[in-house]
Amino acid sequence: MRALVFDRFGGPDVLEWREIDDPVLRPGSALVRIASAGLNFADIYRRRGNYLMDATPPWILGYEGAGEIAELSEEALAAGFRTGDRVGFADSPRANAELVAVPVDKLIRLPDDVGYDVAAALLLQGLTAQYLVSDSYEVKESELAVVHAAAGGVGLLLTQMLAAEGAQVAALASSVEKREAAIEAGAMAAFGYEDGWPSTIESRFGRRADVVFESVGSTLRDSLDAVRIGGAVVFYGFAGGDPAPVDPRLLMDRSLTLTGGDLWNILTGAAERRRRAQALFELLRAGKVRPTIAARVPMMNGREAHELLESRAVVGKVLLTT
Repeated sequence: MRALVFDRFGGPDVLEWREIDDPVLRPGSALVRIASAGLNFADIYRRRGNYLMDATPPWILGYEGAGEIAELSEEALAAGFRTGDRVGFADSPRANAELVAVPVDKLIRLPDDVGYDVAAALLLQGLTAQYLVSDSYEVKESELAVVHAAAGGVGLLLTQMLAAEGAQVAALASSVEKREAAIEAGAMAAFGYEDGWPSTIESRFGRRADVVFESVGSTLRDSLDAVRIGGAVVFYGFAGGDPAPVDPRLLMDRSLTLTGGDLWNILTGAAERRRRAQALFELLRAGKVRPTIAARVPMMNGREAHELLESRAVVGKVLLTT
């Protein structure tokens, strides 16, 4: 098979589209022929060497994808899967290849009305947005929610879900184009990251936020300033750098809640993974969420896709297609 691989850490130039051995079909897994795979900043961090990579080179990036089962183990057969089934996955590695071995408990059957590109753009970030508004903080109607990086893959879906629940969404994004995209997704207002943005949001809405969904990291202190007494900050990413330490007395003085979120702690097994995915597909079917696909780039041109995502100029999801 061919795969997008790298043997050393560095910039997009380390990526190569080349022939390597097919993955081994092991008990409890299936081989999926990839049609579309999602690209995320985590892939960039792994390519740079910021995140630990398992095994030895050549490394293959990618944790989410969609395609067709090409071969399956007895365990996958017993679980009801068949060759040719359309499936997706949100948390299995080495998706940037023509074939990937996926554990059967991580396979998600795709409904006929969910295409490969939509699945690859929706599953990982949609499941993330879903747990943020249901598990990390159960948003209520008319609450004011601030969404960081609101024009990113998670941010746009999170904004849509919050709006669907009747929340008032204040979006934060770094450019006019991104702020316009957040408004289109359902935000009531959108703001830049200029100094004093918590006060700007308070002036616009006449109150502080009930909850801030923090994914930048370096802005954590501002996020804590932006919430009301008794409010909450959900910390689930640090795309802009590590946050400064937080003195717990700050939380005590204003009765604030600071909670963390990680999808891997939520997807606890096959049944839970598929239950949440089906709920996500229902939101898609009802028109309450829709992924924004910024670009479809052939996987063989993976360098270009990485450069595009690193430019931070895209609105929505970058896909790698075979």
